[in-house]
Amino acid sequence: MKCCGDELMIGGRFIRVAHLGLDKYDSLAEPEAAIADLRKLRAPADILTFMQVMPDVSRKYNYHMEMDNLAILAVSTFENWFNNQIRSYPRNRSRQAEKRGVRLYEVPFDEELAKGIWGVYQETKVRQGKRNRHYGKDLETVRRESSTYLDRSIFIGAYFEEQLIGFVKLVTDLNQCQASLMNIAAMVRHRDKATTNALIAHSVRACANRHIPYLMYQHFVYGNRDVDSMTHFKEINGFVRVDLPRYYIPLNLRGMIAMKLGLHHGLANVLPTPFVARLRRLRSSWYNRKLETPSETS
Repeated sequence: MKCCGDELMIGGRFIRVAHLGLDKYDSLAEPEAAIADLRKLRAPADILTFMQVMPDVSRKYNYHMEMDNLAILAVSTFENWFNNQIRSYPRNRSRQAEKRGVRLYEVPFDEELAKGIWGVYQETKVRQGKRNRHYGKDLETVRRESSTYLDRSIFIGAYFEEQLIGFVKLVTDLNQCQASLMNIAAMVRHRDKATTNALIAHSVRACANRHIPYLMYQHFVYGNRDVDSMTHFKEINGFVRVDLPRYYIPLNLRGMIAMKLGLHHGLANVLPTPFVARLRRLRSSWYNRKLETPSETS
């Protein structure tokens, strides 16, 4: 839904939370007007949330605030990142892709790229211990979902023997201050070619060439999760945790009660961390065993 010029989405099963369609990528332009409109329209939302984005790390508003986190890489030049910001392992892995015949290019979004992305999605039913939400989608759905925000998007394709084996979709903010890895995926059967490492390297190069000072890789840690393999992957590739203000505004009595009970974070974040971590490990083991899918961690 449109609200004061911003595209808002509403999600959640029990507590309905409204947030920007590009949450973490953009900040809400006019919070007071958005709050008034949501209440006036009686939108089916209990809480409105938004966060500040790089480089705006100091609190600006008097709403209820909690610190959120992003995985941020400060970009100056590609050479500085490659020589000084990453560890030897990802440095060697990014070289490995080229040695094994992987070629990377910035590519336009067209029918050929859409088909390639669809092929990457259809390779495996499980990613990172969870059911792959893109598996089984038809080509038209993948084309539609991949073609959002094209005026702010940079697509990078990784090709082996003329086949797309991995891709990145970068989305920039309106001020070209930050580029965010909206989508990054690589085929599991080509994991020996370090495709994901090569895609990260080419994303850094794309930012450096455009003088975009920050590259964002979603959250550094999620909710109350322990540090996991994905967090480690981000860290060794030069990303650091940056805490930024996130605001929560109740829109009705239900929203007020939910916030007092801590339910605005979702049920998984209310449960004890060790218990949730164990559930995630069991889920991952069950999916990989049932669907016989190897890990794609690079």
